[in-house]
Amino acid sequence: MKYTQLSLVPTPDVWLEEASDQLVVLLTDHANCEKKAASTALNLMYRYVEYPELLESLSKLAREELRHFEQVLRLMRDRGMAYEQIASARYAGALRKLVRTHEPMRLLDLLVMSAVVEARSCERFGRLCEVLDCELADFYGSLLKSEARHFENYLKFAEKIDAPVGEVATRLEVFLEADAELILTPDDQFRFHSGIPSTGN
Repeated sequence: MKYTQLSLVPTPDVWLEEASDQLVVLLTDHANCEKKAASTALNLMYRYVEYPELLESLSKLAREELRHFEQVLRLMRDRGMAYEQIASARYAGALRKLVRTHEPMRLLDLLVMSAVVEARSCERFGRLCEVLDCELADFYGSLLKSEARHFENYLKFAEKIDAPVGEVATRLEVFLEADAELILTPDDQFRFHSGIPSTGN
């Protein structure tokens, strides 16, 4: 399955307008997202050593995420933007609350959740290409292919977990519904995965 086949709600235009006005925050939080994605992959590698094929895929994924982190930092440096600590968005934390605590459903949920996050990132990359300057549009366009592969890999391994038939599809729907609510409801903070900017944000 391709991420474009998911029933992802489109990023609202008002978020894109805010992104154009808040490039420093956008790039800073994007860099943070790449770090967190690498960290997620590494955490899975440490916990689930009994899946050798998954370990190999996660190792490659973590390297790619860190390379993307470096690329964002370079873009910020070249534009004279300081990379500083900012608070996280509500997005990933809200999705993580849906992850079950018993195995192997915990692993299945973590993989499905990660697939949804990667799919949302790809959707945002594509939409940002519509409104940002040529350099940033080219950069985000270049990320689409690798991030799409990440989505596919997470979903592929979720299908290999010993679970009831149709469990992946069921959980995918749960996480997609949560994603839609987070993307389409007002958000106090503008971030890479934030919802609709609140008035006066």
